[in-house]
Amino acid sequence: MKKFITLLTIVSSFFTLPALAQSKGNAIVGEWMSPKKDSKFEIYASNNKYYGKIIWGSGAATTDQKNPDEKLRNRPLIGLVMLTDFVFDGDDTWGKGTIYDPREGKYYSCKLTLKSPNELNVRGFVGISLFGRSEIWTRIK
Repeated sequence: MKKFITLLTIVSSFFTLPALAQSKGNAIVGEWMSPKKDSKFEIYASNNKYYGKIIWGSGAATTDQKNPDEKLRNRPLIGLVMLTDFVFDGDDTWGKGTIYDPREGKYYSCKLTLKSPNELNVRGFVGISLFGRSEIWTRIK
C-alpha cells in the first residue's frame, strides 16, 4: 500500500508540474509602464509563449516611422506587438524572445527577468546578453 501511494504521488506530480510552471510563467502577464513613464505595455500569453504590445504612448510619433520595411512605416504604434516568442525558463526568467524598438526600427534578442512582483527587468541585446541595454518596467496596478 505504501508503494502504491508513493507511485501515485510521483505519477500525479507529472500532471501538476506543467500547470505549476505555466502559472509561474504567467507572473509577467499584465500591464507595465516604461521607466520614463512615456509608454505602457500589455504582456499576455498565447500558446505557451509570451508577447507584449504597446497600449499607450506619449511620444511624438504615432506610426512606426523607423521600420526598415517601408510598407510598415504607416502602421500605428498603439497595438504594435513588440515583445515576441518569450518562453518561461524558470527562476523568474523568460528568454528566447525578441524585442522591437520602434524608436530605432531594430529588433534585438531579449530576456525578461522578474525582479519583484512589480518590477520587470527588460534586457535587449545583440549576440550575448553582455552587450545590451536594460530597463526596469513597473507593473501598473
